Amino acid sequence: QVRLAESGGGLVQAGDSLRLTCAASDSTLMSDVMAWFRQVPGKERELVGSINHWGNVVYAPLVKDRFTISKKDYVNTIYLRSTALEPGDAGIYYCNLKRAPPTAAEYWGQGIQVTVSS
Repeated sequence: QVRLAESGGGLVQAGDSLRLTCAASDSTLMSDVMAWFRQVPGKERELVGSINHWGNVVYAPLVKDRFTISKKDYVNTIYLRSTALEPGDAGIYYCNLKRAPPTAAEYWGQGIQVTVSS
């Protein structure tokens, strides 16, 4: 069982930047893909972007160049940096880890609240 812990959320003003951190409890495998999702009020949980072991990132179309996902080399930690935050970015941000077969498991963090005041 891998536990994911998000940190860095809170209240910011529109236009501010924020960096979220996700730390996994165990070492990640080369086949693991970690990702950030978010759920804004009234919408389904949606993918922000994902990053693999080698640091290759894929962003969802919603990102619009204001979000950057990165990882710390050799450490099971990823980051989500958000710039020019808008009230529409407010919601709960979740960290996710997908593990390929033979384990074939998926893990979620508890989520962290980001509030953007206008």
